[in-house]
Amino acid sequence: MSNSNQTNQLVSKVEGSTLILERIFKAPRELVFKAFSEAEHLKHWWGPKGWTLPVCHVDFRPGGTWHYCMKCEDKNQGDFYGMESWGKALYREISIPEQIIYTDGFSDAEGNISKDLPETLVQLDFIELNGQTKLVNTGKYASPEALQQVIDMGMLPGISQTFDNLDVHLENLQKSN
Repeated sequence: MSNSNQTNQLVSKVEGSTLILERIFKAPRELVFKAFSEAEHLKHWWGPKGWTLPVCHVDFRPGGTWHYCMKCEDKNQGDFYGMESWGKALYREISIPEQIIYTDGFSDAEGNISKDLPETLVQLDFIELNGQTKLVNTGKYASPEALQQVIDMGMLPGISQTFDNLDVHLENLQKSN
């Protein structure tokens, strides 16, 4: 397998109630970090194929929040078309450009976290690899069942498509510079 194919590969493993996702991006660590920390970047790539981010409010600091709405704009996605999925993250720790730690939950439009859906403690590690970036996304859930619930909701193909969108965004940013 060539290196370029490996770059686009999402590697996932489950360890009890923890999901570890790894992917290599063809972009410098500072740029990948910036794509995760600024609303003007997130609006271009966050969400699976066919979904947009019409609402994206980022207060990127420990104690700050990221409140967003993903909306399905793809008529080919049947019952999902027109659907909105709200989320809210609370930033706990930020080490630029190495790491972001936050809790992530499903929310409503007002930012109230849903008690019926699993919340995740997310740790993003950005590892410099000779001009590329290895992203290690560690998600900790309250239980293996909570993790299974989000897997059953299609989280793995969704995050894989989201990271595909990030690949395209990073490529476009580097072309324009």
